[in-house]
Amino acid sequence: MALARAAGRAGAGAALALLWFLACALGDGDCHLLTVADLFDRVIRHSGRIHNLSTALYAELEKHVPSPDNELGKPARKCHTAGMLTPNGKEYAQKIPREELTHLILKLLQAWKEPLSHFNQHIEHHQELPDDSLSKAKQISNMVHELKTGVEKVTEKMQSMGIISNSLNGMASSEATGLSISNEANMMSDSDFIHCFRRDSNKVQSYLKILKCRIMPENSC
Repeated sequence: MALARAAGRAGAGAALALLWFLACALGDGDCHLLTVADLFDRVIRHSGRIHNLSTALYAELEKHVPSPDNELGKPARKCHTAGMLTPNGKEYAQKIPREELTHLILKLLQAWKEPLSHFNQHIEHHQELPDDSLSKAKQISNMVHELKTGVEKVTEKMQSMGIISNSLNGMASSEATGLSISNEANMMSDSDFIHCFRRDSNKVQSYLKILKCRIMPENSC
């Protein structure tokens, strides 16, 4: 019941969030009028909705489409983003330069864009899954695109204010990262796939909160 309520809240708020993200992406929104704190609050809330949806979807997949590996007692496949160097824990994340932490968030989001799109198409063939589960999978895929756009807008705002340097623009594009590891992601079972995504979505939300606190220490967080 708790998962259902969390997913419901996520779905209800997603529509309003989508309107804002799309408006910003098209340059029609009032993003430039919002403070950095406001922008961070919006992407953090959006990442929280994504994590709640993935938690609910994982529980539904475990119920309706259990992982074959788990049934046989075999270890789950390694997450396709396991090769990315990500800090474990708040203490280590706080030591990473702001630009690198921002880039890491964008890399994680990019790494999931294509795999989630493939997963969304694949999961439609699971006739045993309820329509609500299929809807969650589609929402997650769309919302990750929206979140990446939102984080890019926050990045632009920070750069324009001199909070972080423009060196982020010179870093290697993360487009190739998402493409090179997508095949590995497609080989995982459905529940393993969402389990991995749920783990990374939690990382993204945590890193966003840490980045906000480092930029605005007056929040005492």
